[in-house]
Amino acid sequence: MVDLLAQTGDSLVNVPQMGEQERVLAAIDIGTNSIHMVVVRIQPDLPAFTIVAREKDTVRLGDRDPDTGDLKAAVMERAIASLRRCQEIAKSFKAEQIIAVATSAVREAPNGRDFIKYIKSELGLLVNLISGQEEARRIYLGVLSGMEFDGQSHIIIDIGGGSTELILGDSHEPRSLTSTKIGAVRLTSEYITTDPISNAEFQFLQAYIKGTLERAVEEVRAALQPGETPRLVGTAGTIETLAIIQAREQLGTVPSPLTGYQLSLSYLRELVHRLRKLNNSERAAIPGMSDRRSEIVLAGALILQEAMALLGLDSLTVCERSLREGVIVDWMLTHGLIEDRLRYQTEVRQRSVIKTAHKYGVDLEHSHRVANFALSLFDQTRGVLHNWSEEERELLWAAAILHNCGHYISHSAHHKHSYYLIRNGELLGYTETDIEVMANLARYHRKSSPKKKHESYSKLASKVHRHIVSQLSAILRLAVALDRRQLGAIAGVNCEFTPERRSLHLRLQPAHLEDDCALELWSLDYNKGVFEEEFNVKLVAKLEPVAVALN
Repeated sequence: MVDLLAQTGDSLVNVPQMGEQERVLAAIDIGTNSIHMVVVRIQPDLPAFTIVAREKDTVRLGDRDPDTGDLKAAVMERAIASLRRCQEIAKSFKAEQIIAVATSAVREAPNGRDFIKYIKSELGLLVNLISGQEEARRIYLGVLSGMEFDGQSHIIIDIGGGSTELILGDSHEPRSLTSTKIGAVRLTSEYITTDPISNAEFQFLQAYIKGTLERAVEEVRAALQPGETPRLVGTAGTIETLAIIQAREQLGTVPSPLTGYQLSLSYLRELVHRLRKLNNSERAAIPGMSDRRSEIVLAGALILQEAMALLGLDSLTVCERSLREGVIVDWMLTHGLIEDRLRYQTEVRQRSVIKTAHKYGVDLEHSHRVANFALSLFDQTRGVLHNWSEEERELLWAAAILHNCGHYISHSAHHKHSYYLIRNGELLGYTETDIEVMANLARYHRKSSPKKKHESYSKLASKVHRHIVSQLSAILRLAVALDRRQLGAIAGVNCEFTPERRSLHLRLQPAHLEDDCALELWSLDYNKGVFEEEFNVKLVAKLEPVAVALN
């Protein structure tokens, strides 16, 4: 990536005098093994960021109830205490915002969403659940912020407590994003019962890892160009620990920064052979073994060994940046602070939405017309009937594109099927809260208006998010009505609001002068009740064949 975010350790190289005020932000990664936080100072003029504080706490959320799969009460309390400390540290640096994400342990636990609600009630901290693919995308952004790729293809491996991500990219868009449910904590708790590990357990674990990784490796290989030789980059605690152990043994010291240090497959094989013969206390005594890492290091090292063997790569370059730094870069993209050197965040989201639309056979000509009507109504009524921002506007666009995707399952109650497909579609670039809002907007483009007794509506993160759905779904209903025959009968709409009468006139321009657009007018009249009640206005739609100025 380039000089825009390239750093030496945590200090920027050749920092110019800032013209725009610096901003302080904190990012928290609630992982299966640990809770990590970085506090960064963003220089908008560069744009770049400097890490000013780090915090890590090994809470082991992945140590779940073996019978139910639930997060354990004691572990959740440890996590709450850790998150409270993170908040205090962020506050001491005057962070304007804390962005928190949770990954596989919380994502997979039956009580994971209840835990997120508990965090919100106890700490006032909003935590977003992210999918495996979204986690991989943000890891890619984090690595790009700390390494020069120079256009060369790179495979990034991130071994976490509950999952392993494999990513292929070349400093532009990621070409492959995979997430596999094997991690150091998960495998240790599920498959290792002996200490030192028995031969039988070791052989089973090795075979299981290899079999589980094969599909992800094949997906990455399929995205490579003929003759292309990628460089392997490794991130996260397991890989950093293995690199530190190698450095101590071979160099007698640990490089600082560790980013750029190379770990060899030959050394890794020798280390795995040693680790399998040691018990936990013996592993813990190895110089460079980090806190509590000895309990899970064998499973993590074996994942890395098998991944490197399957990829046919004999060395790995360490990168100390990963998901939490990627969360920062993602925020910078979302807020328009990075433009030239990375793809726009909106492009990531839009491509993901269009890809999902194709997957479910959506009629994109119709959906684009509905989206254009929805945005036109949104823009013309902003500051008059509502004050929603560009963020809500983008969610409305996405919901309009996908509102009919439920037809893929069945025409009957397709709006409810649309909710399900959007909610479970792993849309990239969006938080879980964003996706829940989009899914609800699509759910309410027809039939019943939003009601608290509806499970999907009641699950929304806050009263504000329910208000977004109530108002924007009313706008989406009108947009759908404006293309009732799905043939572009209405060319444009002009809104005129009369405050003293609380009336909103929609002046419709037909695409063909001879078309009376009777079905569109009927559909508007049929669906306007929800809009009128939500915005406390009287809606009047009128066809005006003579061309009018469109907003």
